[in-house]
Amino acid sequence: MDRLKAPARLMIVSDLDHTMVDHHDTENLSLLRFNSLWEANYRHDSLLVFSTGRSPTLYKELRKEKPMLTPDITIMSVGTEITYGNSMVPDNGWVEVLNKKWDRNVVKEEASKFSELKLQAETEQRPHKVSFYVEKDKAQAVTKALSEVYEKRGLDVKIIYSGGMDLDILPQGAGKGQALAYLLKKFKTEGSPPVNTLVCGDSGNDAELFSIPEVYGVMVSNAQEELLHWHAENAKGNTRIIHATERCAAGIIQAIGHFKLGPNLPPRDIADFSDYKLENPNPGHEVVKFFLFYEKWRRAEVENSAVYLASLKADCCPSGTFVHPSGVEQSLPECINGLRSSYGDKQGKQFRVWVDGVLATQVGSDTWLVKFDKWELSGEERHATKTTAVISSKGSDVSDGFTWIRVHQTWYKGYEGKDDTTWHF
Repeated sequence: MDRLKAPARLMIVSDLDHTMVDHHDTENLSLLRFNSLWEANYRHDSLLVFSTGRSPTLYKELRKEKPMLTPDITIMSVGTEITYGNSMVPDNGWVEVLNKKWDRNVVKEEASKFSELKLQAETEQRPHKVSFYVEKDKAQAVTKALSEVYEKRGLDVKIIYSGGMDLDILPQGAGKGQALAYLLKKFKTEGSPPVNTLVCGDSGNDAELFSIPEVYGVMVSNAQEELLHWHAENAKGNTRIIHATERCAAGIIQAIGHFKLGPNLPPRDIADFSDYKLENPNPGHEVVKFFLFYEKWRRAEVENSAVYLASLKADCCPSGTFVHPSGVEQSLPECINGLRSSYGDKQGKQFRVWVDGVLATQVGSDTWLVKFDKWELSGEERHATKTTAVISSKGSDVSDGFTWIRVHQTWYKGYEGKDDTTWHF
């Protein structure tokens, strides 16, 4: 959070399942397209917030399954938990807000009297969330009866039904919408409210996000009936909310363009970077571009041409160095030469490369220290390195392009490669 020197240019607040993450997209292409757009154009001056109904346990499981970026803020358990950064530091102020008029024991005691309710897994029961399954045709009647019972017991609770089967009981002050309102108020108090906020969702528990004043909103094309019904009843005339024609993350990209919130062409969509000129070049875009080419080269999705490798070498300092995660130091131009033998070795196979958390710090008038995590998915195996690169601008202006001076990688704990020879960059 401290990395931003000014208010965030854009804050994206997105649900995960069936919004950012498309479980029907086996190649995860829409998610990878979003990743490339975010890291190249937004990571350096914007905020990414994931707002999910998942508990921390299930959220971490999803991160292991899908090529997700690391958000700046994570809102979990249907807006009852807010954490910051990769280390997921909890917001204690939010905990205090939620403790008012909340008694978890009474909530469970009264709910247990309803035979229609089936308790969800223990991992989904949280300090400020009690979760059940209920059949669709019984949800409305159960919700009404429960609300009356809790009111008589002096509790101020909120009952949210979503996904056609999930029923969550939370403190009245909780929920995805209130969590976002709390964050926006916090940013405003600190004098740094985001310039623009885009909320993204697909189900009933996302409806509150769209109720926050002055935010833009996108219901992805695959949004569920319950959210579309809420929109028809409550926000039909609101031009700041759209129903995308694209699924999941592709719908989010579509909304960025529709509302003119910034660049919306993912670098992953660009076939040939030699013909593409970026409006505002930055080191983050350079990093994304390099590793996308690396993926395409190994998948044989670009031509096997010496011109491409010559262009890459021209972007490297002749005396540049690459420190392999094994600790071996090599010549950067020679590493580029070494790519010749790996052309197409992943053709027709599941092989994807992405970068996460690209942050550049200017350390000289024309030089940047860039830190990021580099990930490779090859079949069922996933490997990652913590990477540091030193990059300088070729001319007096960054529009002239960048030169790679040094790249240093160390294995990410738990994601080490088994064979050092297959890891090129």
